[in-house]
Amino acid sequence: MKQPFAHPMMPQAAHDELAREHFVVDLKIHMEEDVYPVDAAVYEKKALPRFKKENGRAPETHHEVRKLMEREPSTKLWSAMARTIQEMLWDGVGNTVERQLPDLIASSQVKKPLGTLTLDPDLKVPRYNGEIDIHCMPGGYHTDLTDDDVFAGAIYDRGAYYYVAGLLGRGAHAIDDQPDNKFGLFLEYQGRATIAYIKQRYPDLKPKRILDMGCTIGGSTLPYADAFPDAEIYAIDVGAPSLRYAHARAEYFGKKIHFMQQSAEGTNFPDGHFDLVLSHGLLHETATQATKNILKEANRLLAPGGVTMHADPQFDIGLNLHDQFMHDWDTRYNAEPFWGKLHDMKPKDLMRDAGFPTQNVTAVWMTIGQDGNPAFPAVKDDPELSNLGRGIIFGAHR
Repeated sequence: MKQPFAHPMMPQAAHDELAREHFVVDLKIHMEEDVYPVDAAVYEKKALPRFKKENGRAPETHHEVRKLMEREPSTKLWSAMARTIQEMLWDGVGNTVERQLPDLIASSQVKKPLGTLTLDPDLKVPRYNGEIDIHCMPGGYHTDLTDDDVFAGAIYDRGAYYYVAGLLGRGAHAIDDQPDNKFGLFLEYQGRATIAYIKQRYPDLKPKRILDMGCTIGGSTLPYADAFPDAEIYAIDVGAPSLRYAHARAEYFGKKIHFMQQSAEGTNFPDGHFDLVLSHGLLHETATQATKNILKEANRLLAPGGVTMHADPQFDIGLNLHDQFMHDWDTRYNAEPFWGKLHDMKPKDLMRDAGFPTQNVTAVWMTIGQDGNPAFPAVKDDPELSNLGRGIIFGAHR
Protein backbone atom coordinates (compact mmCIF):
# COMPACT_ATOMS: atom_id res chain seq x y z
CA MET A 1 0.00 0.00 0.00
CA LYS A 2 0.99 3.61 -0.55
CA GLN A 3 1.06 6.36 2.02
CA PRO A 4 -2.37 7.83 2.80
CA PHE A 5 -3.03 11.03 0.88
CA ALA A 6 -0.77 13.73 2.30
CA HIS A 7 -3.18 16.46 3.32
CA PRO A 8 -1.37 18.78 5.72
CA MET A 9 -2.86 17.15 8.83
CA MET A 10 -2.12 13.53 7.90
CA PRO A 11 1.04 12.29 9.68
CA GLN A 12 3.50 10.81 7.21
CA ALA A 13 5.53 7.73 8.08
CA ALA A 14 9.25 7.32 7.60
CA HIS A 15 10.47 4.28 5.65
CA ASP A 16 10.69 1.89 8.62
CA GLU A 17 7.44 3.17 10.12
CA LEU A 18 5.65 2.58 6.82
CA ALA A 19 7.10 -0.93 6.59
CA ARG A 20 5.75 -1.75 10.05
CA GLU A 21 2.31 -0.42 9.12
CA HIS A 22 2.22 -2.54 5.98
CA PHE A 23 3.28 -5.59 7.97
CA VAL A 24 0.40 -5.06 10.39
CA VAL A 25 -2.08 -4.68 7.53
CA ASP A 26 -0.86 -7.84 5.81
CA LEU A 27 -1.01 -9.72 9.09
CA LYS A 28 -4.59 -8.51 9.63
CA ILE A 29 -5.49 -9.65 6.11
CA HIS A 30 -3.96 -13.06 6.81
CA MET A 31 -5.99 -13.35 10.00
CA GLU A 32 -9.22 -12.29 8.30
CA GLU A 33 -8.85 -14.55 5.30
CA ASP A 34 -6.92 -17.57 6.56
CA VAL A 35 -7.17 -17.82 10.36
CA TYR A 36 -10.54 -16.61 11.63
CA PRO A 37 -12.55 -18.82 9.23
CA VAL A 38 -10.92 -21.91 10.77
CA ASP A 39 -12.69 -21.16 14.06
CA ALA A 40 -16.04 -22.01 12.47
CA ALA A 41 -14.74 -25.43 11.49
CA VAL A 42 -13.39 -26.03 15.01
CA TYR A 43 -16.81 -25.09 16.37
CA GLU A 44 -18.79 -27.33 14.02
CA LYS A 45 -16.53 -30.38 14.15
CA LYS A 46 -15.19 -30.31 17.69
CA ALA A 47 -16.72 -27.84 20.13
CA LEU A 48 -20.40 -28.15 19.15
CA PRO A 49 -20.49 -31.98 19.37
CA ARG A 50 -18.82 -31.74 22.80
CA PHE A 51 -21.39 -29.20 23.97
CA LYS A 52 -24.28 -31.36 22.79
CA LYS A 53 -22.82 -34.40 24.55
CA GLU A 54 -22.33 -32.49 27.80
CA ASN A 55 -25.67 -30.64 27.77
CA GLY A 56 -28.02 -32.74 25.67
CA ARG A 57 -28.81 -29.77 23.43
CA ALA A 58 -27.22 -27.20 21.12
CA PRO A 59 -26.13 -23.77 22.41
CA GLU A 60 -28.96 -21.26 22.62
CA THR A 61 -27.01 -17.98 22.83
CA HIS A 62 -23.71 -16.63 21.54
CA HIS A 63 -22.66 -16.26 25.19
CA GLU A 64 -22.79 -20.05 25.51
CA VAL A 65 -20.78 -20.34 22.29
CA ARG A 66 -18.19 -17.90 23.67
CA LYS A 67 -17.71 -19.89 26.88
CA LEU A 68 -17.41 -23.03 24.81
CA MET A 69 -14.91 -21.63 22.31
CA GLU A 70 -12.76 -19.96 24.95
CA ARG A 71 -11.79 -23.47 26.02
CA GLU A 72 -10.32 -24.18 22.57
CA PRO A 73 -6.52 -23.71 22.23
CA SER A 74 -6.87 -22.48 18.63
CA THR A 75 -9.39 -19.83 19.70
CA LYS A 76 -7.11 -18.67 22.51
CA LEU A 77 -4.24 -18.40 20.03
CA TRP A 78 -6.02 -16.31 17.39
CA SER A 79 -7.61 -14.13 20.07
CA ALA A 80 -4.21 -13.33 21.58
CA MET A 81 -2.86 -12.60 18.11
CA ALA A 82 -5.79 -10.30 17.30
CA ARG A 83 -5.26 -8.25 20.45
CA THR A 84 -1.52 -8.05 19.79
CA ILE A 85 -2.11 -6.84 16.23
CA GLN A 86 -4.38 -4.07 17.51
CA GLU A 87 -1.73 -2.93 19.96
CA MET A 88 0.97 -3.11 17.27
CA LEU A 89 -1.13 -0.89 15.01
CA TRP A 90 -1.56 1.88 17.57
CA ASP A 91 2.01 1.61 18.89
CA GLY A 92 3.44 2.05 15.41
CA VAL A 93 1.14 4.86 14.34
CA GLY A 94 1.52 6.52 17.73
CA ASN A 95 5.28 6.76 17.25
CA THR A 96 4.76 8.36 13.84
CA VAL A 97 2.38 10.95 15.28
CA GLU A 98 4.50 11.75 18.33
CA ARG A 99 7.52 12.43 16.14
CA GLN A 100 5.56 15.02 14.14
CA LEU A 101 3.23 16.36 16.81
CA PRO A 102 4.73 19.89 17.09
CA ASP A 103 4.45 20.32 13.32
CA LEU A 104 0.92 18.96 13.26
CA ILE A 105 -0.14 21.38 15.98
CA ALA A 106 1.38 24.24 14.00
CA SER A 107 -0.45 23.08 10.86
CA SER A 108 -3.74 23.03 12.77
CA GLN A 109 -3.57 26.79 13.37
CA VAL A 110 -5.55 27.69 10.27
CA LYS A 111 -5.67 31.36 9.32
CA LYS A 112 -8.93 32.81 7.93
CA PRO A 113 -10.92 29.58 8.34
CA LEU A 114 -14.13 28.91 6.44
CA GLY A 115 -15.77 27.14 9.36
CA THR A 116 -15.53 27.46 13.13
CA LEU A 117 -14.22 25.56 16.14
CA THR A 118 -15.90 26.02 19.53
CA LEU A 119 -14.43 24.16 22.50
CA ASP A 120 -15.88 23.90 26.00
CA PRO A 121 -13.16 23.41 28.63
CA ASP A 122 -15.86 22.83 31.25
CA LEU A 123 -17.49 19.94 29.40
CA LYS A 124 -17.31 16.76 31.43
CA VAL A 125 -16.44 13.85 29.14
CA PRO A 126 -18.91 11.00 29.81
CA ARG A 127 -17.46 8.06 31.75
CA TYR A 128 -18.27 5.63 28.93
CA ASN A 129 -15.87 7.61 26.74
CA GLY A 130 -13.46 9.21 29.18
CA GLU A 131 -12.50 6.13 31.17
CA ILE A 132 -11.83 3.83 28.21
CA ASP A 133 -9.15 3.78 25.54
CA ILE A 134 -11.76 2.81 22.96
CA HIS A 135 -10.61 0.07 20.56
CA CYS A 136 -7.27 0.25 22.42
CA MET A 137 -6.37 3.62 20.89
CA PRO A 138 -4.00 5.25 23.44
CA GLY A 139 -5.79 8.04 25.28
CA GLY A 140 -9.05 7.52 23.42
CA TYR A 141 -10.56 10.44 21.52
CA HIS A 142 -10.37 12.98 24.32
CA THR A 143 -6.94 13.02 26.01
CA ASP A 144 -4.90 16.22 25.71
CA LEU A 145 -1.14 15.64 25.81
CA THR A 146 -0.15 19.29 25.47
CA ASP A 147 -1.56 22.71 24.62
CA ASP A 148 -3.62 22.82 21.40
CA ASP A 149 -3.12 19.07 21.10
CA VAL A 150 -4.23 17.12 18.00
CA PHE A 151 -2.66 13.74 18.83
CA ALA A 152 -5.98 11.88 19.22
CA GLY A 153 -7.22 13.07 15.85
CA ALA A 154 -3.95 12.37 14.07
CA ILE A 155 -3.50 8.85 15.39
CA TYR A 156 -7.13 8.06 14.58
CA ASP A 157 -6.87 9.40 11.02
CA ARG A 158 -3.78 7.43 10.09
CA GLY A 159 -4.62 4.42 12.24
CA ALA A 160 -8.15 4.05 10.86
CA TYR A 161 -6.79 4.10 7.32
CA TYR A 162 -4.65 1.05 8.01
CA TYR A 163 -7.13 -0.68 10.29
CA VAL A 164 -9.89 -0.63 7.68
CA ALA A 165 -7.51 -1.54 4.86
CA GLY A 166 -6.83 -4.77 6.73
CA LEU A 167 -10.53 -5.56 6.96
CA LEU A 168 -11.01 -4.96 3.25
CA GLY A 169 -8.56 -7.73 2.40
CA ARG A 170 -6.38 -8.03 -0.68
CA GLY A 171 -8.53 -5.51 -2.55
CA ALA A 172 -7.28 -2.77 -0.26
CA HIS A 173 -4.14 -2.47 -2.35
CA ALA A 174 -6.19 -1.79 -5.48
CA ILE A 175 -8.45 0.65 -3.70
CA ASP A 176 -5.35 2.51 -2.55
CA ASP A 177 -4.76 3.51 -6.16
CA GLN A 178 -8.13 5.25 -6.56
CA PRO A 179 -7.51 8.83 -7.75
CA ASP A 180 -9.90 10.44 -5.28
CA ASN A 181 -8.44 8.66 -2.28
CA LYS A 182 -7.42 12.10 -1.03
CA PHE A 183 -10.79 12.46 0.67
CA GLY A 184 -10.16 9.47 2.93
CA LEU A 185 -12.54 6.93 1.42
CA PHE A 186 -12.30 4.60 4.35
CA LEU A 187 -13.48 7.20 6.84
CA GLU A 188 -16.08 8.58 4.46
CA TYR A 189 -17.72 5.25 3.69
CA GLN A 190 -20.54 5.46 6.24
CA GLY A 191 -21.23 9.09 5.36
CA ARG A 192 -21.40 8.34 1.65
CA ALA A 193 -23.63 5.31 2.17
CA THR A 194 -25.99 7.26 4.43
CA ILE A 195 -26.21 10.11 1.92
CA ALA A 196 -26.99 7.59 -0.82
CA TYR A 197 -29.89 6.24 1.20
CA ILE A 198 -31.20 9.65 2.26
CA LYS A 199 -31.30 10.81 -1.34
CA GLN A 200 -32.97 7.58 -2.38
CA ARG A 201 -35.66 7.59 0.32
CA TYR A 202 -36.14 11.35 0.79
CA PRO A 203 -35.41 12.83 -2.65
CA ASP A 204 -37.18 16.12 -1.81
CA LEU A 205 -35.20 16.76 1.38
CA LYS A 206 -33.32 20.07 1.14
CA PRO A 207 -31.81 20.57 4.60
CA LYS A 208 -30.94 24.07 5.74
CA ARG A 209 -29.04 22.86 8.81
CA ILE A 210 -27.32 19.49 9.38
CA LEU A 211 -25.90 18.04 12.60
CA ASP A 212 -23.38 15.18 12.75
CA MET A 213 -23.25 13.67 16.26
CA GLY A 214 -20.01 12.12 17.49
CA CYS A 215 -18.03 13.31 14.48
CA THR A 216 -14.51 12.46 15.76
CA ILE A 217 -12.28 13.91 12.98
CA GLY A 218 -15.15 14.65 10.59
CA GLY A 219 -14.43 11.75 8.25
CA SER A 220 -18.12 11.04 7.72
CA THR A 221 -19.09 14.71 8.00
CA LEU A 222 -17.28 16.12 4.98
CA PRO A 223 -19.34 14.29 2.31
CA TYR A 224 -22.43 16.21 3.45
CA ALA A 225 -20.81 19.49 2.41
CA ASP A 226 -20.71 18.19 -1.15
CA ALA A 227 -24.09 16.43 -1.06
CA PHE A 228 -25.93 19.45 0.41
CA PRO A 229 -23.84 22.51 -0.57
CA ASP A 230 -26.47 25.02 0.58
CA ALA A 231 -26.73 23.58 4.11
CA GLU A 232 -25.15 24.91 7.28
CA ILE A 233 -23.27 21.94 8.75
CA TYR A 234 -22.49 21.40 12.43
CA ALA A 235 -20.47 18.53 13.90
CA ILE A 236 -20.14 17.75 17.60
CA ASP A 237 -17.93 15.51 19.72
CA VAL A 238 -16.72 15.39 23.32
CA GLY A 239 -13.02 15.12 22.45
CA ALA A 240 -11.18 18.45 22.12
CA PRO A 241 -8.01 17.08 20.41
CA SER A 242 -10.14 15.21 17.88
CA LEU A 243 -12.13 18.37 17.13
CA ARG A 244 -9.02 20.52 16.68
CA TYR A 245 -7.76 18.01 14.15
CA ALA A 246 -11.18 17.73 12.50
CA HIS A 247 -11.47 21.49 12.08
CA ALA A 248 -8.03 21.83 10.47
CA ARG A 249 -8.61 18.77 8.27
CA ALA A 250 -11.91 20.16 6.99
CA GLU A 251 -10.31 23.54 6.29
CA TYR A 252 -7.55 21.97 4.21
CA PHE A 253 -10.21 20.21 2.16
CA GLY A 254 -12.06 23.50 1.71
CA LYS A 255 -15.16 22.41 3.64
CA LYS A 256 -17.09 24.87 5.79
CA ILE A 257 -18.04 22.93 8.93
CA HIS A 258 -18.86 24.27 12.39
CA PHE A 259 -17.22 21.96 14.95
CA MET A 260 -18.38 22.16 18.56
CA GLN A 261 -17.43 20.33 21.74
CA GLN A 262 -20.74 18.98 22.99
CA SER A 263 -22.26 15.72 24.17
CA ALA A 264 -24.80 14.19 21.80
CA GLU A 265 -26.87 13.12 24.81
CA GLY A 266 -27.85 16.74 25.46
CA THR A 267 -26.86 19.63 23.22
CA ASN A 268 -27.40 23.37 23.61
CA PHE A 269 -29.23 23.71 20.30
CA PRO A 270 -32.90 24.76 20.42
CA ASP A 271 -35.80 22.43 19.63
CA GLY A 272 -36.38 21.78 15.93
CA HIS A 273 -33.13 23.44 14.91
CA PHE A 274 -32.01 20.88 12.28
CA ASP A 275 -33.49 19.32 9.17
CA LEU A 276 -31.03 16.43 9.19
CA VAL A 277 -29.45 14.82 12.29
CA LEU A 278 -26.90 12.03 11.88
CA SER A 279 -24.41 9.74 13.53
CA HIS A 280 -21.86 7.36 12.02
CA GLY A 281 -20.37 4.58 14.14
CA LEU A 282 -21.21 6.47 17.34
CA LEU A 283 -23.70 4.19 19.04
CA HIS A 284 -21.49 1.13 19.53
CA GLU A 285 -19.11 3.33 21.54
CA THR A 286 -21.71 4.66 23.96
CA ALA A 287 -23.45 3.14 26.96
CA THR A 288 -26.90 1.62 26.53
CA GLN A 289 -28.77 4.48 28.19
CA ALA A 290 -26.63 7.00 26.34
CA THR A 291 -27.69 5.47 23.02
CA LYS A 292 -31.32 5.95 23.98
CA ASN A 293 -30.65 9.52 25.14
CA ILE A 294 -28.88 10.36 21.86
CA LEU A 295 -31.78 9.16 19.75
CA LYS A 296 -34.26 11.11 21.88
CA GLU A 297 -32.08 14.20 21.50
CA ALA A 298 -32.07 13.68 17.73
CA ASN A 299 -35.87 13.67 17.84
CA ARG A 300 -35.94 16.89 19.87
CA LEU A 301 -33.59 18.64 17.45
CA LEU A 302 -35.52 17.76 14.29
CA ALA A 303 -37.68 20.35 12.56
CA PRO A 304 -41.06 19.21 11.16
CA GLY A 305 -40.35 17.10 8.10
CA GLY A 306 -36.76 16.54 9.23
CA VAL A 307 -34.86 13.26 9.00
CA THR A 308 -32.49 11.50 11.37
CA MET A 309 -30.21 8.64 10.25
CA HIS A 310 -27.68 6.57 12.16
CA ALA A 311 -25.11 4.25 10.58
CA ASP A 312 -23.47 1.52 12.62
CA PRO A 313 -21.97 -1.86 11.78
CA GLN A 314 -22.63 -3.53 15.09
CA PHE A 315 -25.89 -5.45 15.08
CA ASP A 316 -26.36 -9.22 15.17
CA ILE A 317 -29.36 -9.37 12.85
CA GLY A 318 -29.11 -12.38 10.53
CA LEU A 319 -25.95 -13.91 12.05
CA ASN A 320 -25.74 -17.48 13.32
CA LEU A 321 -24.57 -18.06 16.90
CA HIS A 322 -20.93 -18.68 16.01
CA ASP A 323 -20.79 -15.56 13.83
CA GLN A 324 -22.35 -13.63 16.72
CA PHE A 325 -19.60 -14.92 19.01
CA MET A 326 -16.93 -13.80 16.54
CA HIS A 327 -18.71 -10.48 16.08
CA ASP A 328 -18.74 -9.98 19.85
CA TRP A 329 -14.99 -10.49 20.38
CA ASP A 330 -14.27 -6.76 20.63
CA THR A 331 -16.60 -6.41 23.62
CA ARG A 332 -14.25 -8.33 25.90
CA TYR A 333 -10.86 -8.06 24.25
CA ASN A 334 -10.65 -4.81 22.30
CA ALA A 335 -11.82 -2.16 24.80
CA GLU A 336 -15.29 -1.92 23.23
CA PRO A 337 -17.46 -2.76 26.28
CA PHE A 338 -20.69 -1.40 24.77
CA TRP A 339 -20.25 -3.17 21.43
CA GLY A 340 -21.99 -6.34 22.61
CA LYS A 341 -24.98 -4.58 24.16
CA LEU A 342 -25.78 -2.87 20.89
CA HIS A 343 -25.71 -6.28 19.17
CA ASP A 344 -28.80 -7.33 21.08
CA MET A 345 -30.79 -4.17 20.32
CA LYS A 346 -33.28 -3.82 17.49
CA PRO A 347 -32.68 -0.62 15.47
CA LYS A 348 -36.36 -0.09 14.68
CA ASP A 349 -37.31 -0.55 18.34
CA LEU A 350 -34.70 2.05 19.30
CA MET A 351 -36.31 4.62 17.00
CA ARG A 352 -39.81 3.89 18.26
CA ASP A 353 -38.61 4.19 21.87
CA ALA A 354 -37.10 7.57 20.94
CA GLY A 355 -40.59 8.81 20.09
CA PHE A 356 -40.90 8.27 16.35
CA PRO A 357 -44.13 6.78 14.96
CA THR A 358 -43.71 3.22 13.70
CA GLN A 359 -44.67 4.16 10.15
CA ASN A 360 -41.88 6.77 10.06
CA VAL A 361 -39.09 4.35 11.02
CA THR A 362 -36.74 2.75 8.47
CA ALA A 363 -33.70 0.45 8.43
CA VAL A 364 -31.53 -0.81 5.56
CA TRP A 365 -28.24 -2.58 5.02
CA MET A 366 -25.15 -0.74 3.84
CA THR A 367 -23.38 -2.59 1.05
CA ILE A 368 -20.20 -2.14 -0.95
CA GLY A 369 -20.95 -0.61 -4.32
CA GLN A 370 -19.18 -0.39 -7.67
CA ASP A 371 -16.44 -3.00 -8.13
CA GLY A 372 -16.39 -3.75 -4.41
CA ASN A 373 -15.03 -0.27 -3.72
CA PRO A 374 -16.30 1.61 -0.64
CA ALA A 375 -15.83 4.81 -2.61
CA PHE A 376 -19.14 3.88 -4.23
CA PRO A 377 -21.40 2.70 -1.40
CA ALA A 378 -24.87 1.40 -1.98
CA VAL A 379 -27.81 0.28 0.14
CA LYS A 380 -30.28 -2.58 0.11
CA ASP A 381 -33.78 -1.43 0.97
CA ASP A 382 -34.63 -4.51 2.99
CA PRO A 383 -37.14 -3.80 5.80
CA GLU A 384 -36.48 -7.15 7.47
CA LEU A 385 -32.70 -6.80 7.20
CA SER A 386 -32.49 -10.39 6.00
CA ASN A 387 -29.71 -9.84 3.44
CA LEU A 388 -26.44 -9.19 5.21
CA GLY A 389 -24.54 -6.03 4.37
CA ARG A 390 -21.60 -4.04 5.70
CA GLY A 391 -23.61 -2.33 8.40
CA ILE A 392 -27.01 -0.84 9.13
CA ILE A 393 -28.46 2.58 8.41
CA PHE A 394 -31.56 3.23 10.45
CA GLY A 395 -33.61 6.25 11.36
CA ALA A 396 -36.90 8.05 10.95
CA HIS A 397 -38.54 11.26 9.80
CA ARG A 398 -40.72 13.76 11.65
